Order: sequence, then structure tokens, then C-alpha cells
Amino acid sequence: MYQEISEEDENLSQLNQQQKEKLAEKTKSEVTKNYQENLLDQRLTYLQEEYHITFEKAQQDYEPMTKDEETRGKIQRLRQKIEQLGPVNLNAIEQYEEVSQRYEFLNKQREDLLTAKNQLFTTMDEMDEEVKTRFKDIFEKIREQFKVVFPNMFGGGRAELFLTDPNDLLNTGIEIEAQPPGKKLQNLGLLSGGERALTAIALLFSIIQVRPIPFCILDEVEAALDEANILRFANYLQTFNNDTQFIVVTHRKGTMEACNVLYGITMEESGVSKIVSVRLEDVAENGQIAVEGKGKA
Repeated sequence: MYQEISEEDENLSQLNQQQKEKLAEKTKSEVTKNYQENLLDQRLTYLQEEYHITFEKAQQDYEPMTKDEETRGKIQRLRQKIEQLGPVNLNAIEQYEEVSQRYEFLNKQREDLLTAKNQLFTTMDEMDEEVKTRFKDIFEKIREQFKVVFPNMFGGGRAELFLTDPNDLLNTGIEIEAQPPGKKLQNLGLLSGGERALTAIALLFSIIQVRPIPFCILDEVEAALDEANILRFANYLQTFNNDTQFIVVTHRKGTMEACNVLYGITMEESGVSKIVSVRLEDVAENGQIAVEGKGKA
């Protein structure tokens, strides 16, 4: 009986010992597990903070490295490359997007401006061609009319208009050669003062004949003319009565005689001026002015 109890007690001791060993192994396993879990968490955190990548992404994009030395060497090389890159701007992607959008906007504006520039140059070329066509047409008409008006104003002779540069109608000048009666053909600058004045008047009348205007002011344009040319000038003014009204500032009697209405300035009182108008049709043969034709402005 005693022997059986001793055997049972020994078996119980063995079981207790085995239980202690199992408990120790379990505790060791739990400690190891906790350590591994903590180590895994640390490495996952390190992976995220150092390389900005998740474990799942790393598994997907990169192959596992089995040799620690190889891994450490590669990591060292990569770190050296990162250091060589210098400071990294973490906002570079957002800034790139902003700059890219700005570039696209400015590039679109540049293309629009280039298109507008080309259209503007095309329009300018078209306008230049239109100006050339119109200028040439009007110039030829004035040129032909000048050939008619000049001898009428001078009582003979001839004159010619010509372009200094027919190949560049936008920048060409215009020269006048005139031949008053009894003289040779010569440049306008070689004529006398009266001849130059009458030639210029003839050109003005030629222009008005081609392009009539409703109103024209002449300020002593005939001052340098002799009496014979004054009469031709005054008579030629009458040919425009139906289309153009002239206001002529003059001191020449011949010009005044050809006008319809005369306006004069008088000072009956010191410092007080009055404008007096007279219609020539109201002037009698004896020089008296009809009362109804006399007025003040």
C-alpha cells in the first residue's frame, strides 16, 4: 500500500514538473510572440515613416531579399543616392500641377496671341492693298484733271504730276513739273512765288473736281498773284458754286468782286469791333448798298 502511494506521488511530481515545463514554454512562447509582434510593428512603422510605403505595397512592388548583408548594402547605396539628391520638396507634386496648369494657360494665350497677330498682319496687308488700289485710282484721276485745270488757270501751258517711287505706293512722294506759258517745263521749286501759288491752287481745284467737298476755307492763297491771274482764280471759283461753298480770306479786289457775300470787320468805337456783311447783288451800279442788304453779325 505504501509503495503504491509512493509511486502515485512520484507520478504526480512528474506531472507537476511537466506542467511547469509546459507553462514555462508557453510563457516563453508568449514573450517571443509579443516581442515579434512589437518588432513587426516597429518595422512596419519604420517602413512607413522612412520609405513612405506600406507592407502590402512593398510586397507587391519589390522582391524579398534573403541576405542581410546584401540588404544592408543596397539600403546604404540607396541612402547615399537620396543624400546626393539634397533636400526633397514634399510639395513638389502639387507645385508641379500648379505650374503645369499655369504653363498650359499661358501657352494657350500665346497661341491665341500668335493667331491674332497673324490675322492682324493679314488684315493690314489687305488694307495696304486696298489703300494702294484707291490711291493709284485717285491719283490718276487727279493727274488727268490737273492737266486740264492748269492751262485754264494760267491761260495756257501744261503741267504734270508724277510719283517719286511708283513701286512703293505707301511711301512714295509726289512731284510737280509745270510749264507756264512762254517758259520751259521745270520743277515746282524753280517757279516764281506767284507761279508756285497758282500751281498749288490748280492742284487743289483738281482734287476738288475729283472728290467734291461741301466746304473749303482759303486764307489769302492768291496774295502773290498778279491781277490777270487773280481774275482767272476768281472766275474759276465760280465753277464750284453748285457743289462747294468757299470762305476766302483776302485783301484782293478781284477776288472780292467774284464773291457773293463780303464780311468785313469795322471798329466804330474804340475797342468795339463789329462784323458787317454785304451781298454784292445788293450793290447798285453807283456803289450804293441797298438798305435791306446791309446787316450786322
